[in-house]
Formats: sequence, C-alpha cells, structure tokens
Amino acid sequence: MARTKDPAVRTLLIERAAHLLRIREPITLRSLVAGTGVSTMAIYTHFGGMDGMWRALRQEGFTRLAGRFATVAPSGDPVHDLAALVAAYLDNALEQPDLYRVMFDATFELEDLKAADATLEHLVQAARRARDTGRFRADVDPLELAIQSWAIGHGLVSLVANGPLPRPTLGHGVPMLTALFVGVGDDPGRCRRSVERGWRLRPAGPAAG
Repeated sequence: MARTKDPAVRTLLIERAAHLLRIREPITLRSLVAGTGVSTMAIYTHFGGMDGMWRALRQEGFTRLAGRFATVAPSGDPVHDLAALVAAYLDNALEQPDLYRVMFDATFELEDLKAADATLEHLVQAARRARDTGRFRADVDPLELAIQSWAIGHGLVSLVANGPLPRPTLGHGVPMLTALFVGVGDDPGRCRRSVERGWRLRPAGPAAG
C-alpha cells in the first residue's frame, strides 16, 4: 500500500537537510529524520531515496533564489533594478553558502528545470526594460546581457561564499557591472549612479564568512 505524501513532512525534511548543510553535518537517512518525529521511510515516500532528496535540495536553492528576486520590485530605473538583482543573488548565496553550492552541483538533476530557468528571467526582464527605455543600445540581447550580469555576480560570490577572499571583494561588482552596462550603451555617469544605488548588499552575517 502506497504511503500518503504530506507536503508539511516534505518541507520539514528539506529544511532539515538545509540545516545539516549549514552546520556542516553529514546528510544521511538517519541524520535527516533525527528529531523530526518521522521515520527513514519518509525519505522514500517523499523523495524516492537519497538521490531524490538531493534533487529536491538543489531545487530548493533555486526556489529560495526566486523568492529573493521577487523582493526586488521594478522601479523607474531598470539599470538600478538589474544591479539590485545581482546584489540580491549575492545576498542569497552569502546567507546560505552550502545550499548555494548544491544549486550548481550537476550530479543531481533538478526537479523542475523550468522553475530554475525562471530565476534568470528576472534579470532578462530588467535588461529588456533598460534596452526598451533607451539606456542600452537597441541591438542588445537581453538574455545575453542577463547571463553576463549573472556571471559577474556568480564569479564574485563564489570567491567569497565558499572561497578564499574576504567580503569586501564583492565591492568590485560596481565597476564591473558599470563597465558591462556602459559597453552596451549606457551613459557612464548615469550608469555608475544607478549601479551604486542598486548595489546594496546586506550587512555581513555569520554565514557570510
């Protein structure tokens, strides 16, 4: 007889796995259910086993990133918004560096690839608005520019969240994004001001390293 899936239990186990990552404890069947009140069978019921658990955990990273992007409300300055989205990406990674690392572990497939792709769409829309309002050249491809912007943020935060460099390294994002956006047509002075306003990272916390 198939066991009934309980969304609350599924969420509980994902949160437990994220917690174990955060405190750098091994993730096993027993460690996942310890203190939760559910049995190890719940891992099979909700995820089909540990591989499914890791896929769900990887997906959770993108779900949380999408939630963070959703907090960046579009403004009248799309260049500011694009910089703010990259800053939000960095904040999200710094707050949960171990979950961030799992997001890009291709060992396990994502549960919903389209949902992960949707995170990039936030940056694409900001880049498109900047192009359509004349801040960027008319021949700019919003998708390409969004990927380039993401790559800058990803490179910087990878060196800080799980890497060897200190948090002030992230400040290089301002001149790097400014150079990128000026290169596709924005006015240098106006661009710098927009990026600086958007580049407002949260204060360093325990997870930031």
